[in-house]
Amino acid sequence: MSLFTRSHQPPDTDGATAKEDHEPSAPPEDGLRDGGTDNGTAGDGPGTADPRTPGWRAKYPVAARVLWWTVTVLAAALVFVALMLPGNVAYFQAKSFLRIPAEPILLAALLLVLPRRPRRVLAVLTGVGLALVLILKLLDIGFNQFLGRGFNVVLDWGLLDDAESYLQDTAGGAGALAAVIGIVVLVLALLVVMPLAVVRLVGLMHRDRHTASRATIIAGTVWITCSALGLQLIGTTPVATNNTIGLLQDRAARVKATLRDEAAFAKEVEKDAFADVPPDQLLTGLRGKDVIFAFIESYGRAALQDPAIAPGVNATLDDATDDLSEAGFSAKSGWLTSATYGGSSWLGHSTFLSGLWIDNQDRYRTVTAGERLTLPGAFHRTGAWRTVGVVPGVQYNWPEGRFYGLDKVYDSRDLGYRGPKFSWSTMPDQYALSAFQRMEHGKKHDKPLMSQIILTSSHQPWAPLPEMIDWDRVGDGSVYKAVEKAGKDPADVFSDGTKAKEEYGRSVQYSVRSLTEFVERYGDKDTVVVFLGDHQPMARVSGNGASHDVPVTIVAHDQKVLDRVSDWGWSDGLKPTEDAPVWRMDRFRNRFLTAYGPQNGATPPPSASPANP
Repeated sequence: MSLFTRSHQPPDTDGATAKEDHEPSAPPEDGLRDGGTDNGTAGDGPGTADPRTPGWRAKYPVAARVLWWTVTVLAAALVFVALMLPGNVAYFQAKSFLRIPAEPILLAALLLVLPRRPRRVLAVLTGVGLALVLILKLLDIGFNQFLGRGFNVVLDWGLLDDAESYLQDTAGGAGALAAVIGIVVLVLALLVVMPLAVVRLVGLMHRDRHTASRATIIAGTVWITCSALGLQLIGTTPVATNNTIGLLQDRAARVKATLRDEAAFAKEVEKDAFADVPPDQLLTGLRGKDVIFAFIESYGRAALQDPAIAPGVNATLDDATDDLSEAGFSAKSGWLTSATYGGSSWLGHSTFLSGLWIDNQDRYRTVTAGERLTLPGAFHRTGAWRTVGVVPGVQYNWPEGRFYGLDKVYDSRDLGYRGPKFSWSTMPDQYALSAFQRMEHGKKHDKPLMSQIILTSSHQPWAPLPEMIDWDRVGDGSVYKAVEKAGKDPADVFSDGTKAKEEYGRSVQYSVRSLTEFVERYGDKDTVVVFLGDHQPMARVSGNGASHDVPVTIVAHDQKVLDRVSDWGWSDGLKPTEDAPVWRMDRFRNRFLTAYGPQNGATPPPSASPANP
């Protein structure tokens, strides 16, 4: 027999019955038996049994009573959690749960006046609705932890497939399958158990309508009083809450805003101050230079300012600044605010390169399906550069290469790597750069290169990590087999916040060192490098409520290149200072094209002015 519901049984032989508030001819309802016993219990209550067919409840009345109360308490707890669970672990505090929700009071008032059949239907629908609310909150928790935002019910379903792919890369096929099965079972269980829990509680309420009515009136009065007086139990958290109603209202508003944004963004894409600039007027200040745009995965402000991470990263940046200076290079650095956080790196890449704010998948699809002029596309349009993409994180066809204006794209299948994967990262950054040198940068061309390189070694879970080796030993990457084998277990690192910070810091140091050593070793007087982070690391590392800021640096051998951005106010060296300017990432394209255009960056267009960062 179900622990939540029970069918009607013949009355006890002594004819004793509990007082019924519903019609005498109506059958027992809401999963609870109306027949009573001398013990004063009913339905699934302990002590209820037919003496002609004595069951385990009659034999073990204490156990039956304990079980009955346990199931009832669990049902109430499940409903309470669905109502009160925050969508962000940052709010997992006692004050988030020590509150009076309005929703069960309103629902109880409605259920008390409904007849049997509508009442049962509403109870089941309420249970399903609460299950969906709880599932949405669980999605919010995951998205807030990884991406710093809640789940978008219109746009984010495709990211669940990316999450499954990430699990395959980090936990293996078996681990990913187990996780998917566990999630499916959890969802199905909630959709079944939550309605049963609500039906059980509604049945209990209707066993004694008089008491339930009084309790509802008292609870409603208390809620209204607390709300009117603004009473607070802990800190500034009000006692009275309607957060579930608020959640649903918020999601409805987000859906409307998302649908409106699609049309508005389509118009925004069509507006481009540089769309009609003649090719011979683009990037005149960089003619003859080999230009590299390099993205360092998860390289965010936390790497330079978190006390647990910054010392090692800052020391690496300082040492690299000195080493580059000895090789004749100078650098300037600032901050950009990324359109994404914790993941979805492609949104940061497209924002930086297109000059549009690409903060969701729909915007990304819209812009990449069009002809927007990107930074690589501007180099391509001039005809003065060969444009190349190095994307070791891409393991399938990448049609975005055409959108970005790249003549040639090298993905993970094209770079000749014969070593092991390092968790999510298909190959070490040093190898990717070595392959780039071998396949493109080190070859003679009839025109200079513009290269877009996406480095991946600092991608979570930051274990195992590669190590810097002599560039002459890199070869086909097989040398990394021993390095990967000796690395740390990603599960051990990812589950420990302190270890995650430590290994994240080490991964950033490795990526920075790989890139700067490449410049020292293979760069020349015509080398220009722009490198930046695509987004901050996830909240476990950067902290709840962290900014979206990432460092950005321009490195050049020719001082005239840096002179063109002297009015940007950026800091000298590879490390931006605390007070260095912070721009939105989508503003960089216009500023860059202006600075290196024929006007020498003297008068930036209004959309890129300091007053409109």
